[in-house]
Amino acid sequence: MTILGFLIPLALIMGLVGLVGFFWAMKSGQFEDLDGAANRILIEEEEEDSDDDARG
Repeated sequence: MTILGFLIPLALIMGLVGLVGFFWAMKSGQFEDLDGAANRILIEEEEEDSDDDARG
C-alpha cells in the first residue's frame, strides 16, 4: 500500500511533463503543417549527381 504513495505522485508528475511537452510543441509550431510531410514524400526530387546518368 505504501507503493501507491510513490506511484500516484510519479504518475501525476509524468502526466504533467507530457502536458507541458504538448503545449511546448503547440507553441513552437510543430503542428502547423500536418499535410506537408505527407505530400513531401510523394514529390520526386531531381538528383544533381550526374554520375548515375553516366553509368547507364
